[in-house]
Amino acid sequence: MAHLDHARALTSAVRQAIDTATSSLAARCEQDGRVSTSLIDEHQTLAYDLASVASALAAAEHLVAWGDHGDLEAQLALFLAADVAAELRGRVAGREEAWGLEPGVLDEVAEAMAAGRDLELSSAIAEQVLKTGEAGKRHLSDELEMVRQTFRRFADDKVKPVAEEVHRQDLDLPEEIISGLAELGCFALSIPVEYGGMSEGGEDELVNMVLVTEELSRGSLGVAGSLITRPEIAGTAILKGGTEEQKNTWLPELASGEKMCAVAVTEPDVGSDVAGVKVTATQDGDEWVLDGVKTWCTFAGRAEYLLVLARTDPDRSAGHRGLSLFIVEKDAYPGHAWKAEQPGGGSMDARAIATLGYRGMHSFELSFDAWRVPHAALIGGEDGLGQGFYLQMQGFAAGRLQTAARAQGVMQSALEEAVTYVSSRQVFGRPLAEYELSRTKIARMAALLAGCRVFSLDVARQIARGEDRGQLAASQVKQFACRVTEWVTREAQQLHGGYGYAEEYTVSRLFVDGRVLSIFEGADEVLALRVIARTLLGDALANVSS
Repeated sequence: MAHLDHARALTSAVRQAIDTATSSLAARCEQDGRVSTSLIDEHQTLAYDLASVASALAAAEHLVAWGDHGDLEAQLALFLAADVAAELRGRVAGREEAWGLEPGVLDEVAEAMAAGRDLELSSAIAEQVLKTGEAGKRHLSDELEMVRQTFRRFADDKVKPVAEEVHRQDLDLPEEIISGLAELGCFALSIPVEYGGMSEGGEDELVNMVLVTEELSRGSLGVAGSLITRPEIAGTAILKGGTEEQKNTWLPELASGEKMCAVAVTEPDVGSDVAGVKVTATQDGDEWVLDGVKTWCTFAGRAEYLLVLARTDPDRSAGHRGLSLFIVEKDAYPGHAWKAEQPGGGSMDARAIATLGYRGMHSFELSFDAWRVPHAALIGGEDGLGQGFYLQMQGFAAGRLQTAARAQGVMQSALEEAVTYVSSRQVFGRPLAEYELSRTKIARMAALLAGCRVFSLDVARQIARGEDRGQLAASQVKQFACRVTEWVTREAQQLHGGYGYAEEYTVSRLFVDGRVLSIFEGADEVLALRVIARTLLGDALANVSS
């Protein structure tokens, strides 16, 4: 198939360029046989660009491997491969020496590039997408498709009718959404059956989570799409590090939706640099006393459990080795501000932070003042001391994958809104859908979304299989999906013209919701520099030494 042949040629050429550039940068960032973070920071722009193109390339490679499912799939694969090749060229232009590449990179695949950038290809893709509002078929098993359709119906019937009101008035999300999702087993997807969940293992263990998250986020990111995130992170941490008694106590309550949870990691002066956490947990007999301030603690009002990362080693030079994780119990509180008090004088005081979008769950600044928890609240007990950072990072891998799925749901909704509008809106006597530029935009939306979908499903299986590359892949799919969501929602809004700026149109909510995705669960730049680039450079050094 010509489309796939061209797509393979492009991804192969980009891969070769990325590998060459990675080796070149690794040599400059090597210190005593290892990658030096300080040296990466001296080359931040190059490292960021390299990581970003590598993430996009990974998505394109997955879509190319998927391309033999049909003609549209092959066309989408070629479009995305050429898009990534064009991005590489743009980032390299004028900086070839810094990249360690010769001028004229990708000249040898000029024919394939021309095929992928052909406007007739864009029009052919758009023609099919405009009929369905979908970025190609899913090709899922009957069981997985049934799960996806179940939650799509819930999103259409329950989430969409309240999404705009919750967003515009910054309301609490309705209890009917939580109870309805609990009845469907939404919170039990990744918790093993022996602890009251629905997971029986296997490589599709996290695929259900990805599909459900996308469909709920298609309805609304703030009202439903993010409800699984916190149980996923907390559940993973408890499974990986909790005692058997803790697993039997906490996991069934999370799985049933009886208890909702929030995650308290970020602090006013500590964002993605988790090792810098300052909130302290001081042991006092059989209790721990929490002091300090957390911020961006989403859903902390409604949640009955808080997963709190705190410093248990007073020696701050211990860094991430001095951190531990706690499950802190509290009552559920409605609204934008609340305060909890203990008989002995301890308190938690919280206020919601006003945000552009992502409304409904509310993100709080949360202050702990001598708040006491029992020793049993320390995940892992004595064995969990100093393990908080590692347990949190394992939880974040699933959280990042889940965030990619959230991005896909927002993109799907934006694509549907754009297709509906351009198909009905007349401009200068013709439907917007007939104009070449509209069709090119629709085609790119579909290709980006299709690449994210295929990539995220494979990452879900990598993590379920326990593959070492799962952490890197989760970061890459999160970075790519969240970054392109900004473009997709922006262009969907742009296609609406002035109406796209009106709150009465759904696309305006999608635009502001999509903006947050590159910020939380690992900011774009931190993922690129501290996780993706660092891992790629480390692999390059290892290959040289071996």
